Amino acid sequence: MSTRSLFPTLFYEDTLANDALVAELEEACRDLAQEDRAGVRWSREHGYRGYTSYASLNDLPHRDPAFADLKRQLDRHVARFAEACGFQLGGRRLKLDSLWVNVLKPGGAHSGHIHPHSVVSGTVYIAVPPGAGALKLEDPRLPMLMAAPPRSEPSFVYAEPSPGSVFLWESWLRHEVVANAAKGERISISFNYRW
Repeated sequence: MSTRSLFPTLFYEDTLANDALVAELEEACRDLAQEDRAGVRWSREHGYRGYTSYASLNDLPHRDPAFADLKRQLDRHVARFAEACGFQLGGRRLKLDSLWVNVLKPGGAHSGHIHPHSVVSGTVYIAVPPGAGALKLEDPRLPMLMAAPPRSEPSFVYAEPSPGSVFLWESWLRHEVVANAAKGERISISFNYRW
């Protein structure tokens, strides 16, 4: 008898390895949370506990050199992940489609979701106070398991970030942001790449 692992789900973990850039991005994110009135209004109207630029700013790499530096680093990380996934890109590269800031206050969370119309999604963690919570990833087979008995492998995996962590996954992978149980704000920058 033999068994094979079919259709693996890959999850990429690395770091920016640039403390100065992380500090610069933290300052830029905090500034945006104060100055982006449209983003503050959208966050309040949609019950986001904190601030997100998700619906207000779509040009951060053109607006601020720190985000431009981040984009250059993310392009390299995403290229490595695309290769590991075996994507046949036909000589083209995946392209950054959107990038947004998240400043999550204590108690804030983001329920399970996917990122439609993208190939690779990810998050870079900028400020992660103790207790800030993990990224929760769901086994993509979960809706199809129906009457299956419990398994020894968990149905959910928790990826614990630290400042500078880079997490990447295929955009169809359901994930959520667990509640921020820290006393301070958790700051991250999320993004999508398309083909």
